[in-house]
Amino acid sequence: MNSPVRHKESALKSRAHVRTAVDPVEIGLNAAIFAVRGEEPVVAVVPTALTGHPSDGSLPCGPFSPREHGTLEGGLRSWVHRQTGIELGFAQQLCTFGDRIGPPANAGGAAPVVVTVCYLALAGPAAENGHEPTSWQSWYAYFPWEDWRHGRPDCLANHIEPHLRDWAARQPSESGWPAALDRGQRLRLYFGCDGGAWDEEKVLERYELLCEAGLIGQPGSIPGNPAALAWRLPKLWHQTQGDHARVLATAIGEFRRAIKYRPAVFELMAEVFTLFELQKTVEAILGPHLHKQNFRRLVEGGGLVEPTGEYRYRTGGRPAQLYRFRRDVMLERLAPGVRVKAGRA
Repeated sequence: MNSPVRHKESALKSRAHVRTAVDPVEIGLNAAIFAVRGEEPVVAVVPTALTGHPSDGSLPCGPFSPREHGTLEGGLRSWVHRQTGIELGFAQQLCTFGDRIGPPANAGGAAPVVVTVCYLALAGPAAENGHEPTSWQSWYAYFPWEDWRHGRPDCLANHIEPHLRDWAARQPSESGWPAALDRGQRLRLYFGCDGGAWDEEKVLERYELLCEAGLIGQPGSIPGNPAALAWRLPKLWHQTQGDHARVLATAIGEFRRAIKYRPAVFELMAEVFTLFELQKTVEAILGPHLHKQNFRRLVEGGGLVEPTGEYRYRTGGRPAQLYRFRRDVMLERLAPGVRVKAGRA
């Protein structure tokens, strides 16, 4: 009879190693770099091989190299400076996407999975790109339905909502997330249809719903869709990192949330500014028009700004008082942001 010890030793013997195929993985870095130029919210765009629209391009991006870059953020800053000439100041990691881009690389293996680390960065008025091909493009060139500065956008009533209602009526949602919501409920939640409220922060949710409905999406992903082909928007797409419009939508939604709880909007302002200029910047970011007197009470009463004692003189008008960001507010309040309720400030 074998001893218990021999049974125990036998049970602990290692099993044969099972070899599994490992897909190649690359790490990509990209940044949605925001600025405000002439009361317009803009993002830095670099040219790509896309054709068909003058605003086609991609966000500044590149692969992470452990030998060349000490950190992920260091790698991002290096690629941004190389492609745009911009020396980044504020940069915040947003999210990570993982996608297989393109067809199999060769007969023996698949295209690599690209894990993309995405950043939101801000550029003040003094930041100018030093490379000629780089351009500043309006957010609303890519997402015109997000611009409510002149009321409800025409593209919602004339193009988007009719097609989305038709899409929602054909069958229940197949996405499975959120599990309790069908297509009609998601339209109400994300687009304010059927009595719902428009939430300016749900930029990514609206973009993904439009992609799911086939109205917009990756180049060549919606062939034969007359609605999509008749409504040609510029593309943000990179050959290895994929859909950069998704990154831009994520960054816009996050920045719209951030300015309500942090003084991030002042990163886009000059050292001194008028309250009208500050209001126009906040309107550009959030989308809707804001009530002038309510906005003044909000920023002055909240201790966000202080007068400089100087004025800006304009031809044919009253001089405008100049203000600066009051930095002491960061020590006095836990969340010193511009707490605007869209359309109610």
